[in-house]
Amino acid sequence: MASSSVAAHSPIPEPKKFAPGPILLLGAPGVGKGTKAKELVSAWGIPQISTGDLLRANVGGGTPLGKQARAIMDRGELVSDDLVNQMVAERLKEPDTSAGYILDGFPRTLGQADWLDQHLGATPGSLPVIAVSIQVSYNQLLRRITGRRICPVCKSSYNIYLQPPKVDELCDLDGTPLTRRSDDTEEVFEERMRAYNSLTAPVVEHYRALGRFEQVNGEQPVSAVTAEVMQAVLRLRS
Repeated sequence: MASSSVAAHSPIPEPKKFAPGPILLLGAPGVGKGTKAKELVSAWGIPQISTGDLLRANVGGGTPLGKQARAIMDRGELVSDDLVNQMVAERLKEPDTSAGYILDGFPRTLGQADWLDQHLGATPGSLPVIAVSIQVSYNQLLRRITGRRICPVCKSSYNIYLQPPKVDELCDLDGTPLTRRSDDTEEVFEERMRAYNSLTAPVVEHYRALGRFEQVNGEQPVSAVTAEVMQAVLRLRS
């Protein structure tokens, strides 16, 4: 497990002069992967690759892969791993991935992890994937998700447990009653956690067995979590 003392005292390479290679950021719903990914993108000048974004871009752009995906989705079916893998393979040919990239939502299954390892292993000059998992306790995640509120007028965000408004359930700026997303419930959260754990556990064990996995404490201030993620990447690449 990553140590905060290590993160506090070990030097971090000068931004954009370090080539971290492919990084898989893991974490349950609500851990803040998106925020951490954006900070790594900014620090190291590498892209974030999201399979959701890739799918939308291919479908919206009418690429051959996108046309296949649209036909599948129009039938109400799920896009296959093979098609997603092909989209990822095409994206990894782009020059902005040469120094590395942050993988978001992929590989999501053991089959995808095996495919990615084989694909990178067959690509000259490619580093293998390293995986860093952001760990937050179940109860803390539950508070983050079920406590989320938003003002429907000014779009200000709150959390009734962690960042509450001055007056319960009312926006500080305009006094409008706050709302919450229909899926920010404990029942939905529990289902999302079950799905995440069932899919991700084999992926974690895959990279752990290969010695390419670390986990960091996600219950610290954002800057400290980012520093620990960066240190984990350095150790895994050393």
